[in-house]
Amino acid sequence: MKLLSWNIQWGRGADGVVDLPRTIAAIRTLGDFDVICLQEVAVGFAGLQGGVAVDGVACLAAAFPGYSVHFAAAVDLPDGAGGRSQFGNLSLSRLPVGQVFRHSLPRPSEEGVPSMQRSCLELVVDGPHGPLRVLNTHLEYYSRMQRMTQIIALHTLHCDAVRLAAIDTTARDDAAPDSPFAVWPRPASAIVCGDFNCEPGSPEYYRMTAPISADVSGWEDAWRACYGDIPHLHTVGLNGAEWPDRPYCCDYFFVSADLVDRVAAVAVDQATAASDHQPIILTLG
Repeated sequence: MKLLSWNIQWGRGADGVVDLPRTIAAIRTLGDFDVICLQEVAVGFAGLQGGVAVDGVACLAAAFPGYSVHFAAAVDLPDGAGGRSQFGNLSLSRLPVGQVFRHSLPRPSEEGVPSMQRSCLELVVDGPHGPLRVLNTHLEYYSRMQRMTQIIALHTLHCDAVRLAAIDTTARDDAAPDSPFAVWPRPASAIVCGDFNCEPGSPEYYRMTAPISADVSGWEDAWRACYGDIPHLHTVGLNGAEWPDRPYCCDYFFVSADLVDRVAAVAVDQATAASDHQPIILTLG
């Protein structure tokens, strides 16, 4: 099973030019993926896109036929012309998808600190070894307090799913399949990926990988699971991008403890300049 995660900056490359077809071409060049998780996908917001209100979701959906398309708009605003401008996370899956959850992450107020609403898009996919959850997220950049609060929310989501998976649901499994009360799998096995806006060794990183509770293990960094103490490859600050002023890693795949032994490889494509972030690739055996 092969997954891609990439903050595409709505198609804006390291050169500052918005060119979503270039982004699409870069994804195709990287290989063949079961699930593609993208952050900073824009619908509208012409001011971001060189004055043209492109529907990034529609463009990406058209570019990858055979994939189901799922979008979580963290930001959803009127565009002034009777429509909506949206900004958030997009997941494309060629694996069958069961339940889909769109989680709005907490955004506690912090005086004098800019921020935007953030979200986590969760798909339950039918993988080669059974169902698992794939969570696609993007945490706040400006506020450490908000990032910490959002990580706690990700812990809560995982804890809820693990405990639900342990409950015998047969007593509730009498609703019609097309009923909203029907019981669908939401397994304990999970992957969460995206732009976490924190570096390895930061307080947020350690909070993300800390045990969640006495009965629920914390998220495991797939890079560490695969390569131990070898430093993470940089995912930002490359290829002449105007931001940031130095290279570092802030994009990750984390996996539930039961998937650690299945992590076969984690790769970072540091060559593409189609975004200010670099794509990361996870392969599960």
